Amino acid sequence: MTNFLPIDFLLTAGCAWLVIGLLGLVAPRNTQLISKMLFPLGALVGVGVGLVALDALGGPAQTAVLAIGLPDLPFHLRLDNLSAVFALLLGFVAAGISIYAAGYFRKGEGTAPGLMCLQYHFFLASMLMVLLADDAYAFMVAWESMALSSFFLVTTDHKHEEIRRAGYLYLLIAHIGAIGILLCFGVMTGGMGGGGGDYSFAGMRAQDLSPFWASAAFLLALAGFGAKAGLVPLHVWLPEAHPAAPSPVSAMMSGVMLKTAIYGLLRVSFDLLHSTLWWWGVVALVIGLATALFGVLYSTVQNDMKRLLAYSSIENIGLITVGIGLTLVFHAYRMEGLAALAMTAVLYHGLAHAGFKSLLFLCTGSVLHATRERSLGKLGGLIHRMPWVAWLALAGVIASAGLPPLSGFVSEWLLLQSFLFSPGLPHPWLNMVVPVAAALVVLVAALAGFAMVKFYGIIFLGQMREPALKDAHDAGPWEKAGLAWLALITLLLGVLPSTVILRIDAATRQLLGTGLADKLNENGWWMLAPISAERASYEPLIVLVTIAAMLLLVRWLVRHLYHGRVRRTTAWDCGYHFEGPRAQDTAEGFSQPIRRIFEPMFRMERHFPTARDVKPYYSVKVEDHFWHWCYLPVARAAGWVSTLIVTLQGGRIAVYLMYSFITLLLLLLVARP
Repeated sequence: MTNFLPIDFLLTAGCAWLVIGLLGLVAPRNTQLISKMLFPLGALVGVGVGLVALDALGGPAQTAVLAIGLPDLPFHLRLDNLSAVFALLLGFVAAGISIYAAGYFRKGEGTAPGLMCLQYHFFLASMLMVLLADDAYAFMVAWESMALSSFFLVTTDHKHEEIRRAGYLYLLIAHIGAIGILLCFGVMTGGMGGGGGDYSFAGMRAQDLSPFWASAAFLLALAGFGAKAGLVPLHVWLPEAHPAAPSPVSAMMSGVMLKTAIYGLLRVSFDLLHSTLWWWGVVALVIGLATALFGVLYSTVQNDMKRLLAYSSIENIGLITVGIGLTLVFHAYRMEGLAALAMTAVLYHGLAHAGFKSLLFLCTGSVLHATRERSLGKLGGLIHRMPWVAWLALAGVIASAGLPPLSGFVSEWLLLQSFLFSPGLPHPWLNMVVPVAAALVVLVAALAGFAMVKFYGIIFLGQMREPALKDAHDAGPWEKAGLAWLALITLLLGVLPSTVILRIDAATRQLLGTGLADKLNENGWWMLAPISAERASYEPLIVLVTIAAMLLLVRWLVRHLYHGRVRRTTAWDCGYHFEGPRAQDTAEGFSQPIRRIFEPMFRMERHFPTARDVKPYYSVKVEDHFWHWCYLPVARAAGWVSTLIVTLQGGRIAVYLMYSFITLLLLLLVARP
């Protein structure tokens, strides 16, 4: 009897997700069956995927061949340490989102519940197949399946034109990226050496590409996977699709799907391509910094809470790309210790972002269900009506802001250590770029904290800005369980970084040949000292205990030293008698300093009150420069070409005869001796 290997478990899990999705079609309108039975089953499968991937880390690579493709084109599959890290991310995060979805989806949400169940679990299975694919054919089939299933999920409420438009934009950018990926695989299997024409990843590893063709493959991979990840200027789909999709879908796309693009970029750059050129890292570093700065600036000025989180995801993907660029630079110059540190930061930030961003998107889903409002200007004071959601959202906000003791701080701390520990690089130009890049990363981290303060403060703190908010209700049991699961992941990643790094270090060693495990083992599991304890260290449990002790001490002092006598009086209002929620800072007012300081970064349309206005108001609309620089000119050109084609193809036989006559005359003139 053959052993049942981890890759067999994962294939079985993928099939189980497909079966669960198909069961939704048995009774497509039975919301109770689908939400209370099928989605929890999907969550159990996700936990199984996470546990199996965790157990597979550090073990040998496992392969399988499925004869389900075209003739002579079977699917080659492989589970190694890199795919196990991302399968771990997929399984545990999908479990929390699926538990939440069991209480989120209701009747009247657009697509029939059974069909949505099929699309959702097909989406999960296709992402798992992307991580296991070991040839270009299987990868592209899984990649396109992931894109199509997520497109249908984005357009769940397809009756609204703006939602359909967002879905079509997402599908367009996804296919542009898919073309880049396909061309990348074509370059790596183009016959420039031994094994040419082999579409398997093993054949690509056997290639000996020249620097020119290796660079072409890397740039195509950066563009192709960058379109799915949301790197500028191919980011435009992300702030449109996330607000359009249901909140569990937004969480899945931001938390997990974007990481499949990071996985693909790592697979091509460090596994399939042997040589690494230093300028690859500079390109990735510059694009990552531009993406991170762009994303965080636009997140600070958003008034839609889901668009704010979408731009925040662009910022985090930019930081991950910065880490990849830094790893490429260090790896090219054989500075393997620093390369391992930067790669660890990349993998850790991928895990951290999957947890806290999924948590935040699900919290917005609870707010949407409770208030039917997405605009920050109409929210406020919800901590009194939704305490569970508010406190769990605070965990995601702290992590997203990069504050201790949660996961976001650890990953950003590791990334900054990669910059700060870098000695003199052989290239003098790089010695000037690296400190500037480090300063920009610090600026991005500070602005991310600003955006999260705005997000949390406007939604949950202060007074309620609308009377209808008094009827808001807290999340249900299933939703609370899903939020708590993701908050627990965020907490564990924050307080047990050394334990987590020791597990994912196998992927770092696979890609770079070295890791951080030896350094971490010297100092124990409670201390994070990636280089040496004398130079820099972080003890998260001590930080956690200190913060908890300070909070308990303040609480004790308030209870025992406060005299209890209360005197109430009207707050001083600068000489104006004006009270109520309108006296609070608005979302626009909160972000006004950022808009003024970085005004050239934004395209703004303002409306000022005039004497002719019956109801005077002030508004500001912030738009993306890339729409007007890149996409609108292309759209206008496409419209002009379409109009010309319609004019030429008028459908009149006389016009077609004239075309034939003119063509004949031209041929006679050309052929005349």
